[in-house]
Parts: sequence; structure tokens; C-alpha cells
Amino acid sequence: MTEASRHELFEAHHEELRHHIRAFVERELVPHAAKWEKAECFPRDVFRRAGEVGLFGCLYEPEVGGSGPDPVAAAVVTEEVSRCGSGGVSACLAAHKDLACLYISNFGSAEQRHRWLPSALAGETIGALAVTEPDAGSDVAAIKTSARRDGDAWVINGSKLFISNGAWADFVVVAAKTDPDAGHSGITLFVVDTATPGFTANKMRMLGWRSGQTAELSFADVRVPDANRLGQEGAGFVAIMQNFAWERLVMSLGQVAGAQRIYDLAKAYALERHAFGRPVGRFQVWRHRFADMATRIEAGRAMTHNALRLYAAGEHPIKEVSMAKLYTSELAFHVADECVQIHGGYGYMSEFPAERALRDTRLGPIGGGTSEIMKEIIGRTLGL
Repeated sequence: MTEASRHELFEAHHEELRHHIRAFVERELVPHAAKWEKAECFPRDVFRRAGEVGLFGCLYEPEVGGSGPDPVAAAVVTEEVSRCGSGGVSACLAAHKDLACLYISNFGSAEQRHRWLPSALAGETIGALAVTEPDAGSDVAAIKTSARRDGDAWVINGSKLFISNGAWADFVVVAAKTDPDAGHSGITLFVVDTATPGFTANKMRMLGWRSGQTAELSFADVRVPDANRLGQEGAGFVAIMQNFAWERLVMSLGQVAGAQRIYDLAKAYALERHAFGRPVGRFQVWRHRFADMATRIEAGRAMTHNALRLYAAGEHPIKEVSMAKLYTSELAFHVADECVQIHGGYGYMSEFPAERALRDTRLGPIGGGTSEIMKEIIGRTLGL
């Protein structure tokens, strides 16, 4: 991307924010990535420190503790955090700021926004979004978790799976069936305080994102007041569909930034590692592979920034976001695989970041809508 085209999207204050967040990431996150990966967790205090530097606030109004709303600024934050070297850490921070908090901001009342967002944006509390279930991933309308009205409260029963931040969240935005006979029109959103009796969370062991706090959630007669309902009864499915555009755009932004970091790591090693008397990267076979990766990364960045430009202009770029998510999720995994290859045997060792990158990027074609679902959406937008 040329400087001229870049500045069509990113203004001077966005670049200042980029330097600010990059300094935080380099100081507070990157040095600890390997240690946190081995421990399969990271300190909750990271959220508070992130809140102090304004990492969570770009999508939210000042009256609730934000600095926006400015989706371009939020995109800058996503790009920089995705360079931290840990898929688990970046996923937890994104699930908090781009999912749980955003649902409350977009679909909650003024009272609800003021009740939950100030402490969340300050990093004092942690949020999660719970939609996916054991038998319902991409097919949101098939969820079985139920919410039954009981006076001025609701009683929630069911389970959720693969919930980022679920293992340590203070509040969870939950999608539940309030009318099991109404299909997707029977889904409603609730905010559940995780200290509520009947709520349990169990961390899941994953191929990647090991420092993250992905969990299985269970709801056994969890009673929440009607004041915790987000939006109208039956409006949950529409809310989820509306927020998918931003969720998938965030994933695309992170995958491009992550791919760039992995590429830089691989290129540095290619110039360091010698074979047959010269750096491995100087051999034509690898020079061409680096040329291919660099071209794909630039294409992914252009696609993603184009979708961001449309989103920031108030459009709802379903096709463009779906294309970007499809392309960049597979791009990031490809670049990570090449990084492992050029590291040779060292790339297969858990002590080297190449191995972690390969595991972390594998989720891209699955999470937030599989590549197969993205192709289906794209095909439909093409009138097919």
C-alpha cells in the first residue's frame, strides 16, 4: 500500500495511536508471550493496564469511558495487538472490546451501557460473548440454550462452547431461545453476571490460543432479571447477524497484521540461517516464496482496508468483509506454515515462535464463520 492510499484511511491521529499502542504491545505483551504460552494463561491485570492506555475505548462514547466511536482507530488497535506474538492474548482482548462490550453498546439501553461499560473499558471487568453451542456453530438459529420467563426475571438453561474469555469473564452476553417455536425470531440476548448461582465455566484445552481463556459454559437454572435483557425479545438473531460484519472485519485485520509479523520473523531467520555457504533466503526457491507471501499479504491488506473503509463510511459491506475474512484467514495459516518450513526442524519445536504461529493461525478458517460459510455468503451476494 502506498503512503497516499494509506492516508486516505488512516489520518495523523490514527498513526499517533498506532505508535502509542505498539509501544504498549512491545513493552507489556511481546516479552511475555512465550512464558504465558507455556503457563497456558496470562495475568488478568493485563486488562487493567490495557484499559489505562485506552486500548478498549475506540468504539465507545466518552460518557461511558470511551474515546470514540471511531472504527478506524479501533482497527489500528486490532492490528497492533495482533502483533503481540500470542493468539490467546489477542483473542481475549478482542473478545472483550469487539464482542461483549460492543453488544452492550449497540443493543443495550442507556442505563445498561452506563452500568457495564465504564468498568469494562477501564479493564476492571472482563466480558465474553456466548453464542456457539455443542450442536450449533455457524447455524446460530439452531441454538438450544433456553430462557424461560418467570415473573420479572428469566431462568436460563443450557450450555455454550468455545467461548473466548469464558473461563474468567465477569459478565457474559448470552444468546438464548425465549420462544423455541419461532426459529431465529425466538432468540434473545441477556447479560449474565458470572457470579450468579447455576453458572459454571470450564477452560478448554486447545490446539492453539493456549494462553487464552476459552471455555465451555453451563447454565443450570441461572436466574437473571429482565433488566439484563439486551434489546427486544426475539431480536437476538438480527443483532448477532449485524455484529458479524465487525467481528469478521476484526479477524481479517488481525490476520493480516499477524501474517506480516510472521513473514518478518521468517525473513529474518532466512537471512540468518546459512546452508551451502549462503543465507537460505538467497536461494531462488525461497526468494520466490517470499515474493509470493509478500504479494498475498499486500492483497489481503488491501481487501481488508477496503472493507474497513466501507464500514467506517456507514455501509454494511457483507460481501467485502466475507471475502476479506476468507482470504486472510487462509493467508495467515499459509504464511505460518512457510515460516515453520524455513526454520526447518527448529520450526517444529515448541520453543520457537514459528510453531506457536502455526497452531494459533489454524483457527482462522474456523472461527467467526468457517471458510465454507464465507464462500456461501459470497456466492449469495453474487446472486447465485
